[in-house]
Amino acid sequence: MTIPVRITVTKTAGSVPRETGTQMLVWDDRTEGTIGGGRLEWEAMAEARKMLCDGRQQHSAQIPLGPRLGQCCGGSVSLLWEISETLDQPATRPLWIYGAGHVGRALVQVMQPLPDFDITWVDTHADRFPKTTVTTLVAADPALVVEHAPHEADHLILTYSHEIDLALCHAVLDHDFHSAGLIGSTTKWARFKARLAALGHAPAQISRIACPIGDPSLGKHPAMIALGVATAMITPEGRKTKDRTA
Repeated sequence: MTIPVRITVTKTAGSVPRETGTQMLVWDDRTEGTIGGGRLEWEAMAEARKMLCDGRQQHSAQIPLGPRLGQCCGGSVSLLWEISETLDQPATRPLWIYGAGHVGRALVQVMQPLPDFDITWVDTHADRFPKTTVTTLVAADPALVVEHAPHEADHLILTYSHEIDLALCHAVLDHDFHSAGLIGSTTKWARFKARLAALGHAPAQISRIACPIGDPSLGKHPAMIALGVATAMITPEGRKTKDRTA
């Protein structure tokens, strides 16, 4: 079996298609990943396939996008070609999603391709999950699995049951976390805040749960909710904050 060539963006300057560290794999008949850039990627793939033919193990080059490739980006990209079977695994954030209904499925569909997140998907029955490559976890009582989540995890709570949602909020507040979001209306959240306070949680801690999630201006369609949540989570503020999810 042919070992592919891995192409890595090692350095960038000015306006460029992708950031430093971006990678792709090239075989003689297929590719995985993308370094972006149209003509840049086409020529990088051609060089990789030359290496597969001539047996070179490594190659590097700095490529000015404007003058050499006729691209309007105007920057330059340094590339490294090397024989490798795998892409480097980027650092990821643990994301725990509770609920495999319409919104849960839309969220996983949007979040799964993003390189930032390692998803654990929790529901009460195995047949509620569609076919997926993310980690799934079946739990009759989802709140009991929260203690197994990493302390730096993001949590998104959107099950079919308000009682399960409340139990999950209670469990998350008892467990250190990066961020938490709850699907629901302002009325639902007002009732939850009162019940969580009765369970002994301080107002400042309760306020760390964002509800409703998503961007209300986009609408209530599951895909729109998912887009709003994903957009909020991949912004610089969403990457850093411990106070909000969406």
